[in-house]
Amino acid sequence: MGSSAKKKKDKKKDFQKPKLKVGKARPKPANFTDTSFKSKSVVLNQQSLTTTTPSATSQFSHHLSLLTSRTDSQRRDSLSYLTTAISTRPTNAPLQQPVSVLLPKLLPLTSDGSHGVRTQLLKLLRALPTNDVEDHINKVLLWVRACMTHIAADISTSAMEMLMWALECAGDALVSCPGGWVKTLKSLVAALRWPQDTPETTASGWSSGRASMGKPGSDGKAMVKSLSALTSLLRAGFDDPPLQDRDKGRMVYGFPLVDTACHMLPTRSDTFAHLNLFGPPRDEDSQMYEDREDRQKVFQRRFRGPIERGLEAAKQEGGEIGRAAAGVQKIISEGMKDYEKYA
Repeated sequence: MGSSAKKKKDKKKDFQKPKLKVGKARPKPANFTDTSFKSKSVVLNQQSLTTTTPSATSQFSHHLSLLTSRTDSQRRDSLSYLTTAISTRPTNAPLQQPVSVLLPKLLPLTSDGSHGVRTQLLKLLRALPTNDVEDHINKVLLWVRACMTHIAADISTSAMEMLMWALECAGDALVSCPGGWVKTLKSLVAALRWPQDTPETTASGWSSGRASMGKPGSDGKAMVKSLSALTSLLRAGFDDPPLQDRDKGRMVYGFPLVDTACHMLPTRSDTFAHLNLFGPPRDEDSQMYEDREDRQKVFQRRFRGPIERGLEAAKQEGGEIGRAAAGVQKIISEGMKDYEKYA
């Protein structure tokens, strides 16, 4: 009985209001911490104080290292700083860091979960010199293809925008590099959900289980982006820059110097890469299709049927999708006209 009465008394103390007396301080709570001490100095570990301002090169390298930060805002702000630094450099001045150093840091952000980071990344890539990017287009294409079929629709859409940027920078180098033509077309067909296996397709050419990813209403915008990227890829693949070079050579030098550009030193690095002298054996998907005729042949044999079936179904939807599909159909008709003529 004594212990029970004591427990009741202790519980009752918690609900009793303390009586305040005039002239006496308020009682301190049980968890009170005394902060009345004074310190002459505060010591921080790894504190760096300097009177000189860091150079622009060191700041550039510092922000480049912050691209692996855990916070989205820090990565976005660092990309913004790098974009401003590259865009505002003098006209003939070289980059603060070579493209071979920048791209391994930038390309992993292609699959970043933050839309702001991916948007700022595209702005930074557009600020890079196109001639320097052309030598590394194969590395860029590896990341772009990986993100084109990403499960998140917004990441896939950002990859389509990056593919169109790469085609603007070096369209001929992109479709001519190993896997640049066949693998990119396969990734685009997969992103558009146009299966190549005819038994699994419906009568209209669409997959029977067409899943919708992303926010409601975003699937149509993603498809328009994919069709625009397909248009840019086919335009670059069916174009024939060597013929333009030969015509230019004829125009500049004239008779008797005919086809002068064909006998000049090559303008691209790794000229004999198509021979694959020291690399592992390549399958058909990884081959280099440097000639327009080779690209037309593999497109006719493997991709034209599935793509045209998908385009017919897309044109029936109308709107932006229908207009984009009509644009792709026009590029195919114009690009394959001479192939059908001599086939």
